[in-house]
Amino acid sequence: MSVASDMDFKVVFASLEETCEENIAAFSELTDLQQRDVSQRLVACMKQIQEHSRALEPMVASFTAIFHHYDFDEHTPGNGYRSLIKVLTACLVHIIQKARYIAANHKSTFFRTDHNVSEMEAYCSALCQLRALIYLAKRLINDNDLGQLYSLQDCDLSHRFVQEYSSMHKACFYGRCLGFQFSPSLRPFLQTVVISMVSYGEAYGKKQSGLGLAALSLLTSGKYVIDPELRGAEFERITQNLDMQFWKSFWNITESEFVTVGRGFSRIASYTVQVNLSLTVPPVPLSLPLVADPSRFANVSPPLAHWGPGPVDMRLISYVIREGQHSEELLSLLSVGSPPVSTYRAPWARNQPPSPWLLIHFHGGGFVAQTSKSHENYLRSWSKELNVPILSVDYSLSPEAPFPRALEECFYAYCWALKNCHLLGSTAERVCLAGDSAGGNLCITVSMKAMTCGIRVPDGLMIAYPATLLTIDASPSRLLTLIDPLLPLGVLAKCLDAYTGVESPTVQAVVGDNSLSALGKDTTEVLNDLTQGAANWLQSLLDPMQPTGITRWRSARHRESARRALNHTSPADSQAHVEYPEGFEPLRSQCRAFVQPISCPIIRNPFVSPLLAPESLLRGLPPVHIVASALDALLDDSVMFAKKLRDMGQPVTLTVVEDLPHGFLSLSQVSKETEYATEICLSKMREVFEPEGQKTDAENGEKESPPPEDPPTAEDPPTAEDPPTAEYPPAAEYPPTAEYPPTAEDPPTAEDPPTAEDTPTAEDPPTAEDPPTAEDPPTAEYPPTAEDTPTAEDPPTAEDTPTAEDTPTAEDTPTVEYPPTVEYPPTAEDPPTAEDPPTAEDTPTAEDPPTAEDPPTAE
Repeated sequence: MSVASDMDFKVVFASLEETCEENIAAFSELTDLQQRDVSQRLVACMKQIQEHSRALEPMVASFTAIFHHYDFDEHTPGNGYRSLIKVLTACLVHIIQKARYIAANHKSTFFRTDHNVSEMEAYCSALCQLRALIYLAKRLINDNDLGQLYSLQDCDLSHRFVQEYSSMHKACFYGRCLGFQFSPSLRPFLQTVVISMVSYGEAYGKKQSGLGLAALSLLTSGKYVIDPELRGAEFERITQNLDMQFWKSFWNITESEFVTVGRGFSRIASYTVQVNLSLTVPPVPLSLPLVADPSRFANVSPPLAHWGPGPVDMRLISYVIREGQHSEELLSLLSVGSPPVSTYRAPWARNQPPSPWLLIHFHGGGFVAQTSKSHENYLRSWSKELNVPILSVDYSLSPEAPFPRALEECFYAYCWALKNCHLLGSTAERVCLAGDSAGGNLCITVSMKAMTCGIRVPDGLMIAYPATLLTIDASPSRLLTLIDPLLPLGVLAKCLDAYTGVESPTVQAVVGDNSLSALGKDTTEVLNDLTQGAANWLQSLLDPMQPTGITRWRSARHRESARRALNHTSPADSQAHVEYPEGFEPLRSQCRAFVQPISCPIIRNPFVSPLLAPESLLRGLPPVHIVASALDALLDDSVMFAKKLRDMGQPVTLTVVEDLPHGFLSLSQVSKETEYATEICLSKMREVFEPEGQKTDAENGEKESPPPEDPPTAEDPPTAEDPPTAEYPPAAEYPPTAEYPPTAEDPPTAEDPPTAEDTPTAEDPPTAEDPPTAEDPPTAEYPPTAEDTPTAEDPPTAEDTPTAEDTPTAEDTPTVEYPPTVEYPPTAEDPPTAEDPPTAEDTPTAEDPPTAEDPPTAE
């Protein structure tokens, strides 16, 4: 994908035209009757690809000429228009590669003609749908102001666009073409997610029992691996009009003990931490000092929305045990089933001092799914890499707890952490908020709420792919919800409805025994609901000539759907809301979705959609570091919010990573690309904890040593702030050598080594205003006095013996381990030691009268 994005689009279109002509010529000449039908299918497919390609090339040229105007800045290329062109280019490159393979191998004995033609037809359908999205994006450019990615003022335009691409055919993107736009290393994972979801959806709502049958339910995925078209059709059916309870229960499986095998999987895949506690904080009013007047306090009430005061669940993660994390006060807050604090503690481990930093985390999940446990994998790594305790908040989920319950709980948890940081193993000198997706939205709104209350705001935010506009307004990046397997349009719309408390008229969630709640039903029962599909699949294995009724019905349905899509036929009730060029019409879905616009004013609340917040609520935010993905449907949320903060003069950074989907933090150990993106997030959090110009030696440890080829000289001697390193060891361990003998300007000391600026030289002799002291050795300008001159009654000692340049101390004297050798005899700079006493030549006596350089005094 990264290679394709760097290629000139003209070269791509030229290569595509060439390979299409080559395949058309090769298969038009085939006379084999058995291959005639397949050959005709391929030739027709190639001609359709040529038609799409010729129409797209001038449109791509117009986009590339202007899409830089929509970037955050010239150093951060990234917006929805760029993303659409990247996805289109990736599709064209895949078609070129497949066409070249077909042309080169179609005469081979082992060439699977039907399989390869089916793949080419799938990519032809995908190219047709991408062409429709490019037309829609072009309309957005024409109807919006330059640099604007959203139609915030024209609600009717947004509604018409959303209705248009919600009715388009999507199954081709979830079958053979699944994940073509992402990094190749992620495609197996995406395939696993889609197959798991459709397998789970087949059995959802059916009453089953027995843990053994739950294990067999894993086998139901086999037919969706074999039949990509069936997989795509089922995934489209599930996500077009999503059942929110189904979505919640599916993602709840990822937290079950069955899947994680007693939590062992996550520990193998990440670091082992010594503290991992689930806490339940009671709803007690808090008081925090005001920033403007610390002598006054602001009262913070516990969460109250919808059902009154209630506790807040949190998870404390720390790589090492710190002071306060084993206190009785903290242990009294443990949730039921939480392991004791010493579960993962080594016998020799000691309590570490409190960290000056504290990281508070709000997890993602569309406000409707997942918990801190879902994100525990990368939180463990963060705790070790940053050496900081992490408090992750398990806020209440929608639709049971719509806005503002989650915001109230997160804000209360933030205030509780500031007041009780000593229990978390931190002094909270610097506090960072971190979150992804919905959690990024909560990071922003919690900071806004802290400013409105007048209490301390965090020192910085690190938010990954945040949702800053909780509406269904059209934008170029949100067009990608048509093809995104992790954030389809139906999922996005239902999550927004759930959080804002709006009941969608199209959702008919099953209530009763057939409905699963991720919050209330036992995990074993959730897994047991998978078994019906396994039974059907096993039956098909035992007797393949007698498929089950549901299999026959779905196979016939998806084949008819594919036939209609390829022939560009639409259902009778489909209506085009946007005019396309004559002769072109996108493929229509057989499962129509009706996404109704949200008319409730709550979506315009600045604490719901921070992008719509007035400047008065955003001014004063701490530094905001946004990490987004170029292929994320919420990319434009990040770009527009970063632009708004920048135009206000607020500190903000935006980093756009390539080739990754929404939610890449949870995939941090799946590929090198996700690891790199996670490292960027870590570096942004380090910037919050260690801002430029405020780093201390205690925080940084040892400073970086100078390179070996640039040793210290008399002009740049080592100081007390520069500790000895491998390149520059202490003098007591390594005696002077021929290359770097000690000089008068750089005598080795232990407490306060003199520097080049402190040692008087010939160019800078001491003056009358600065006479020598007892610590300064006598020189020609300042001869020794009565107090300094050694006498016979008071012979000099190892500490008092003056030298030509400086008086050595006991700490400076070379030790017996490294005495001067014959090759390097002691000099004036290397005074004698107790083991090497002064000789007659060295010690001034009565027989050795002072010389002209050392004139006698009155004494």
